[in-house]
Amino acid sequence: MNAVNYDREMRAVLAAERGKRLLLHSCCAPCSSYCLQEVAPMLQTTVFYYNPNLDCAEEYEKRKAEQIRFLRETGFADFLDCDYSPEAFAEIARGLEGEKEGGARCAKCFALRLDRTARTAKENGFDLFGTTLTVSPLKNAEIINRIGYAAAEKYGVKYLPSDFKKRGGYLQSVTLSKQYGLYRQNYCGCVYSKREREE
Repeated sequence: MNAVNYDREMRAVLAAERGKRLLLHSCCAPCSSYCLQEVAPMLQTTVFYYNPNLDCAEEYEKRKAEQIRFLRETGFADFLDCDYSPEAFAEIARGLEGEKEGGARCAKCFALRLDRTARTAKENGFDLFGTTLTVSPLKNAEIINRIGYAAAEKYGVKYLPSDFKKRGGYLQSVTLSKQYGLYRQNYCGCVYSKREREE
């Protein structure tokens, strides 16, 4: 079975939905940089900052401030904030604390964030929703897109498939981060990924 080319699928959706409203979940400014450069010229984009997985409120606020600063400097998108709710992540991570990064805990975390994004998109009249998560070389685009399509079906709102790491997307996000002096963390965000990185 051939793997799905999510980058090609995304570009077809961007062309078909040009000018419509996109709610784009973002984990941080560095990851969003390249993604926004690709989608913002095509869609009216709002960044949705929902990241209950972050290991502490200080890290959450630091990443949020950088996201807002990046959007102000570029004008790529509007910004929609969410309250920091670590209890939501703790609930889905229960029993999966020992999983390696990229395993079952991560899939549940993706589902938590994409479900909330899809629901918020539906409630606020967005035409589409998507996520910046696929820009990371550490994250499986197949799993993320499968979760995205399931959330789209659940809420009745169109999903923007993606594999932003294609076409050198991750490397371009690194370049853009340097250009804008963005704070780049060295772990995904949760206490478990931080511990794994430190070990």
